[in-house]
Amino acid sequence: MVTGVHSIIYAADAEKARAFFRDTLGLSCIDAGGGWLIFSLPPAELGVHPDEDGSSRGRHELYLMCDDVHATVAALKDKGVEFTRPVSDQGWGLLTTLRIPGGGEMGLYQPRHPQPRS
Repeated sequence: MVTGVHSIIYAADAEKARAFFRDTLGLSCIDAGGGWLIFSLPPAELGVHPDEDGSSRGRHELYLMCDDVHATVAALKDKGVEFTRPVSDQGWGLLTTLRIPGGGEMGLYQPRHPQPRS
């Protein structure tokens, strides 16, 4: 059966993106060879959302989660992380977006929905 999930982030500058996850976010990693870092992730969950009108076209998304979005934003700003959207209340959680150096943007949110790990 399934034993885990391997997520991939494509980045124009993979070295910058890897440094961000390793040095800024402090995720532990191993070198799988030739500088290809594979990061350990915190507990994860998977939501399957409907796409009745087909507008998502099979798109997948990856978000970071935290217990206190305002404290996490402040701590990451102190490390130089750029946020591209202010924190907004989505009902299901408090959401913001941060820039991955060399690799686009990623959502960060404080969930308010029930979580399987809680």
